Amino acid sequence: MTCLVGTSKSQVITLLKREYNLSMLGNSNVWEKLGRIIVPDPAIKWMVTHTGASFAIPINESSIFNIYVTGRDSKNRSHIGKIQIDIKNPRNVLKISPEPIFSPGELGTFDENGVSYPYIVQHNEYLCMYYVGWMPTVLTGFQNHLGLARSLITTDEFKRVSKAPILPRTNEEPYGTGSACIIKEDNLWRMWYTVWKRWGEQLGEFKHYYIIRYAESNDGINWQRSTHNCIDYKNDNEYAICKPSVIKLDKYHMWYTYRGEQYRIGYAHSNDGINWERADELVKIGVSESGWDSKAISYPYIFKYENSLYMLYCGNEYGKEGLGLAQLKL
Repeated sequence: MTCLVGTSKSQVITLLKREYNLSMLGNSNVWEKLGRIIVPDPAIKWMVTHTGASFAIPINESSIFNIYVTGRDSKNRSHIGKIQIDIKNPRNVLKISPEPIFSPGELGTFDENGVSYPYIVQHNEYLCMYYVGWMPTVLTGFQNHLGLARSLITTDEFKRVSKAPILPRTNEEPYGTGSACIIKEDNLWRMWYTVWKRWGEQLGEFKHYYIIRYAESNDGINWQRSTHNCIDYKNDNEYAICKPSVIKLDKYHMWYTYRGEQYRIGYAHSNDGINWERADELVKIGVSESGWDSKAISYPYIFKYENSLYMLYCGNEYGKEGLGLAQLKL
């Protein structure tokens, strides 16, 4: 790798572009929005009001993808369902599952009121789906914790590995955990996850303060966490950073959601996956002038197909106005 010590920021960008040919680091290249691919539908019970955070899996290395989508029912409870698209014509949805593939858990458990933010890792004959569980509370509105379910690759019948969260509360992380990204590198499982730092200081204040941290595992179930903050606030206006999506090319690249007044999509890069440099100005995707994603964009999931990166993302109000797709050619 080229030594970058003593070079200016513009020189660093130029060197990185030349050495790795990564157009997402350039100032002249932007994500091309391909449009909204699905909107909530009152006739489909798992996505009556929202189509939210999602995850994509190719079918037999083709251009057809299964998209696992967070939806909300008529009682505002989140479920995970599935749609199917051809990435070459993504606005023509091929299939929508009439029933959710994964729904809230038993009364009293951490996910009794909703399951969301799917992130799936293939391991041997299984699909391991990490997800966020929701339960209502009295003073803070809700609690989130991270769960795990598994399915045989051939069935899409996800069953919980445990009725309890896989990241229990600790003294260092007493409030809850949320959306995560998991990559398996050889025998090491690496996780970037959302952790609550605190709630609003006044009774009834809805603000939830959270950031992104890192954990490791040898089996994908038992995790060793660090109190090291991967992505932290850059100013006093921010209070929510979540939904990491990490890919490894020349180095590690992360897209995530951050919030001041409204949600936006940010970007950071890292040599080791632990120490990150925020560079939000390098991710060239923002709100549209009008329409379904004109107020907010959030919850990115990045995946590669052929010579492009693709981004699933939500529009206004956490996906109340739909789920979209963008493309970045490498």
